[in-house]
Amino acid sequence: MSPEGALPARPLGLMARVPDHWRSPMIQLAATWLVLIALFFGDWREMAQQWWDSSTYNHILLIPPILGWLAMQRASETAQLAPRPWWPGLVVMGGAVFLWVLGDFSGLSLARQLAVVVMLQAATLALLGPRVAAAQLFPLGYMLALVPFGDELIPFLQTITAKLTMVLLALTQIPASIDGVFITTRFGYFEVAEACSGVKFLVAMIAYGALVSNVCFASWGRRAGFMALSVIVPVLANGLRAWGTIYIASWRGIEFAASFDHIFYGWVFFALVMGLVMAVGWRLFDRKVDAPLVDAEAIAASPLLGRLERMTLPLPAALGGIAALALAGLAWSLAASRIVAPIPDYIALPEVPGWHFDDRSPRFEWHPLHTGADHRLVARYSDGKGHVVDLSFALYAAQGDGKEAGGFGQGALPMGSRWAWEAPGIGFPEAKSDVIQAPGPIHRLAVTWLRTGDLLTGSNTRLKLANMADRLLLRPRPTMTLILSAEADEATPPEDAIRSFLAATGPIAPWMDRMARVR
Repeated sequence: MSPEGALPARPLGLMARVPDHWRSPMIQLAATWLVLIALFFGDWREMAQQWWDSSTYNHILLIPPILGWLAMQRASETAQLAPRPWWPGLVVMGGAVFLWVLGDFSGLSLARQLAVVVMLQAATLALLGPRVAAAQLFPLGYMLALVPFGDELIPFLQTITAKLTMVLLALTQIPASIDGVFITTRFGYFEVAEACSGVKFLVAMIAYGALVSNVCFASWGRRAGFMALSVIVPVLANGLRAWGTIYIASWRGIEFAASFDHIFYGWVFFALVMGLVMAVGWRLFDRKVDAPLVDAEAIAASPLLGRLERMTLPLPAALGGIAALALAGLAWSLAASRIVAPIPDYIALPEVPGWHFDDRSPRFEWHPLHTGADHRLVARYSDGKGHVVDLSFALYAAQGDGKEAGGFGQGALPMGSRWAWEAPGIGFPEAKSDVIQAPGPIHRLAVTWLRTGDLLTGSNTRLKLANMADRLLLRPRPTMTLILSAEADEATPPEDAIRSFLAATGPIAPWMDRMARVR
């Protein structure tokens, strides 16, 4: 045997640089992460598709390598600590699994996606312990940037952008009027559409701001200031962008302004804004280039972390606990997905006293969206007194992915249509009221009721909570959506037509139940 053959085997590649007491924990953590990603692969695939396909979330493609870089920046200090399995990590894991179950039951993809990321964080806590988590605190927290969020902010940002634009138009003495998110000038009619809300830049700047705040600042006050700058400046800049488009249209025409907006604002303007934010923050950077990002000695000496670290458990129990919790969540979801409420084979349009079916078409086509509904009714009623009401009714035997009565883009304002939200409508009891607008402009009042069990509401949140409770208790109940809508015209206010229709139907909850033939 050669002398080399008698030497103990050495790990090759990157593992050769890993201390002996860290090799097994790293392998165990990597294997656990891979198993969790495989078990909840559908959610990770959905996230990856959003990162790749949606321009709002393209920046997240950079987050995984950034996470690796952040972890390596703290590697030498972290290597001085001893990883220990920690049972409170299983509590966090249980909370993440329960959040995933709730998200699955409500059809809320944001909750599911947040949960699968938190599961990886929880597994790190459970397998490596509090001291290691403290050393890698920012990379672990920054993993939340993997979750594609922001679409929920679009209506709010549209409204803010429209109001900022009106302020700037007034300052530049351009006469204009505003109607919700629609701005009318003497030379054109403009909509602050979803794509113009500025959500893409805001979401990317939040992720960028958090990274810079941690890496370049040591003072928490300066970090908070830079984060505030990263949120406020994109919003203000987007208002400036919208104003600029209208201002250019005032002297070069709408077509030129639209093309200029796409080229300059889409590719140059926000890069300049990001550079401006960075230039302002540059003078305030207070972390030295060679300063360590982690104080390993302070972490090792911390009495609080010492007390927390005593909550250890055997490694097999930690691994088994993670697996048991994940499998329990999946089993619960599978059991709930098989719960379907009994519904009739067919439902029919109801007769309404004093009203008759009207086959005239609306001035602008309007088709509410009820994806996945088991039954749907659509009709137009008139009473011969100038009142015309459009009805859209949907009945669901169960709620889930692709069958969400209160889901994003469902209901009176269908996703991808030429209708846009304008303003809140006049209130109706237990309902959501919206004024929507189509090119023309044509205004329409849409009033939505959601019902399951004894609940009648206009709140998507209340409906989702009720649906979650039903699935948690494995209780089958149908869900219904009713939308009554009327076009606005000079002769008859739309709210008068809808109130007259409701007076003929009687109380809305039992009327919906009779229409669905469930009671």
